[in-house]
Amino acid sequence: MTRTPLRIDDRRFNQLALGGMVTGFLLIVAAFVATIVSFSASQQSVELVRHTYQVVDEISKLEVQLERAETGRRGFLLSQSPYRLKVYSDNVRLAPETLDRVANLVSDNPEQTPRIAQLQRLLDDQLQELEESMSLALSGNVAAGRARFEQNAQTTSILQIREVTNTIRDAEYRLLDIRRGALERTLSTVRLILFISGALILLVGAGTFWLMRRYAGDLTRTRDRLHLLNTDLEAAVAERTVDLRRANDEIQRFAYIVSHDLRSPLVNILGFTSELEETNKSLGALIERAEKDAPHIVTEDSRNAREELPEAIGFIRSSTQKMDRLINAILRLSREGRRTLTPEKLPMTKVVGEIVASLEHRLAEAGTTVTIEEPMPDLVSDRVAIEQIFSNLIENAVKYLHPGRAGKVAVRGRVNGDRIIFDVEDNGRGIDPKDHERVFDLFRRSGTQDQPGEGIGLAHVRALAYRLGGFISVKSELGHGALFQVNLPVTYADQGVAS
Repeated sequence: MTRTPLRIDDRRFNQLALGGMVTGFLLIVAAFVATIVSFSASQQSVELVRHTYQVVDEISKLEVQLERAETGRRGFLLSQSPYRLKVYSDNVRLAPETLDRVANLVSDNPEQTPRIAQLQRLLDDQLQELEESMSLALSGNVAAGRARFEQNAQTTSILQIREVTNTIRDAEYRLLDIRRGALERTLSTVRLILFISGALILLVGAGTFWLMRRYAGDLTRTRDRLHLLNTDLEAAVAERTVDLRRANDEIQRFAYIVSHDLRSPLVNILGFTSELEETNKSLGALIERAEKDAPHIVTEDSRNAREELPEAIGFIRSSTQKMDRLINAILRLSREGRRTLTPEKLPMTKVVGEIVASLEHRLAEAGTTVTIEEPMPDLVSDRVAIEQIFSNLIENAVKYLHPGRAGKVAVRGRVNGDRIIFDVEDNGRGIDPKDHERVFDLFRRSGTQDQPGEGIGLAHVRALAYRLGGFISVKSELGHGALFQVNLPVTYADQGVAS
């Protein structure tokens, strides 16, 4: 049995890689939080250790103060030295303050509370005993003071104080050992967490580096393939452009040749139609004379021919004239398609104004006003093509007016990036939405055909817009006017293919 190797597609791999990266970062965040918590616990342990040392220091300070008070009393009783008196007075004053600090420091330890109370009683007794002997000496009875000192020397107050302070100190040392152990364990935990965090950071960093290197390699290969495809595509586009240009030139030449060659038989048809008209006149006169002189030789077919021939000849003439107009339109489109475009900077307000001025007579007859909303943005394009576009659009707006209202046409333009959008809006009869594309087809018209035309104007406008690198669209409804929008580049650039 052949085993198929496990393969993971790029999408699945990306999902797994992203999941691994997210998991790694979450673990790093968790390690960071754990480190903060551990540091906080370590700081608390350090504070407890420091607190223990403070208690021990204050106990030792209390013992020293009592020793100095006793030494000061003894020295004063022997020599009445002012220095010894000051040493005694300072330490007697400081001892109660020191005991108060010790009591505050161990107030959170119920074990030490009764010891502090016992120490307080012993300290009060010791201080009272000191005060009694010193009061006698200070009053001038030094001998009585010495006697009292010798009498109290046999008491055990100072020894009891030392026993209590030693007990308090030993209890604090035991707490110190416990707190040091806790601190050491906390520091060990912190070190472990820091080690794990470092390992995770290294792992995530290595994974990130590997993924970035892999993606960079993929991007490089993709870019190289894309560059190769673009090169091939540019060559293909250039080849197709040449083919399209050649095919377009062939179509233009074919349209020109066909249209030109159709004119010859059309001219012959028109000529023979004129001869038929003349012949029909002669034939009609002959039949009229025969009806007068020899009516029996005139048949019914002759009479019918005399009546029907003018109608048939008129139909032939109108049809050939229409064909002549269509051929002329095709020739005009062909010539325009082969004409070389010459871009120049066009002040559109002036260009459109000249077009409106050339239509002044027709506008007056139709009772139509054309408004140019200034400022019109200028563009660089072919003047002839631009004039034909706007002439056709404005003429159509004047041609298809709504019978119930005075005609109004507005021309405006606005810049949109590297494009300019020109609007030609009227309040005429409008166009049915289903005919919005139809009106741009060659020889196709929309709505009531009560105006002269062959249906080539808007087709010509669209072809010119395409040649200039733009396009035209219409927004309209029946009875609500029409809005034609011409979208053109600000600066015309030859695309190499005539549309």
